Amino acid sequence: MAGVNIHNLLTFAAKSKVSDIHFQAGSPPMVRRRGELIAVKHPVLTEEDTLFIAQHLAGVPDQDKFTREVRDFDGSFMIPGVCRFRVNVFRQRGKYAAVLRVIPLEVQDFEALGLPPVMQKIANLQRGLVLVTGATGNGKSTTLAAMVQWINENKRAHIVTIEDPIEFLFESKQSVISQRQVGSDTDSFRDALRAALRQDPDAIMVGELRDLETVDICLKAAETGHLVFSSVHTPDATRTVGRLISYFPPNEQDNVRKRVAENLMAVISLRLLQDSAGTSLVPAAEVMLVTRTIEECIKLPEKTGEIADHLARNRDLGMQTFNQSLAELVRSKRITLDAARTASTHPEELERDLTVD
Repeated sequence: MAGVNIHNLLTFAAKSKVSDIHFQAGSPPMVRRRGELIAVKHPVLTEEDTLFIAQHLAGVPDQDKFTREVRDFDGSFMIPGVCRFRVNVFRQRGKYAAVLRVIPLEVQDFEALGLPPVMQKIANLQRGLVLVTGATGNGKSTTLAAMVQWINENKRAHIVTIEDPIEFLFESKQSVISQRQVGSDTDSFRDALRAALRQDPDAIMVGELRDLETVDICLKAAETGHLVFSSVHTPDATRTVGRLISYFPPNEQDNVRKRVAENLMAVISLRLLQDSAGTSLVPAAEVMLVTRTIEECIKLPEKTGEIADHLARNRDLGMQTFNQSLAELVRSKRITLDAARTASTHPEELERDLTVD
């Protein structure tokens, strides 16, 4: 077919340590490396090429059936021994396109990912809700996988993951891991979560909190003594609290604040930045552990805005703000001051903190 060797292209991408691959008619294949899209040395893809690619990735050999029934497709694709990919196939201007996220076969640990030491303490929690937050492509799935793997290697537990699609594949070690994919193993996050509570889990990992019902069931699981990990597309701890509460109707929000305050255990918010050498990405991480004081800040709307101040003052507990994380990366010369300024929500405060040091 028209000179497109998907296997070779994806193998090259995986070995080149890119994060994403884009296929779109009228352009050569593109890869995202260190945050930037770069064209691959390859002929421009035709409409027939992208149809072939999309059909192959979606696993629908009948072309008539594919073009008739598939407009959007979310799934996964694997090259054995090389890599897994999270796949999104879609149509744009009447033509098929696809974007793939590269998922390594091996799960990296906290140290290899550049995450703070407090991550081990968080993964070792016995109950409650733990959220990893940040924009798309900033390491949420990788961090969730590292927490699941830490439990897998260090505790005798039953871990249930609910994903759409399954990303990292886990091999049971000290723990037993049950991985369920929405669509093929279960009809919805809601159904899988309800069923998980009857499957004797110690920990539940939900790929993403997407709606009120999923948030509500995750809170119920935490309330009944389970450890629940999930992700949210929010930029920091304070706005994560606001997002959780905003899922619920106004007349329920006072009660929900109390539920969140009593069951949220930690929030890790991530932003990936290019390192000083321009060769890799490093994470800046804001970390919130829910102490009695922060519990009060969550319960009382007038105090929620004080959360960042409490993070800054409790570094001895493992907490930190984004600015503190950025400042540490600048001091250790892992990132440049310009990169830190760009990533910071409050660059003036960042520069002041660095000047004081």
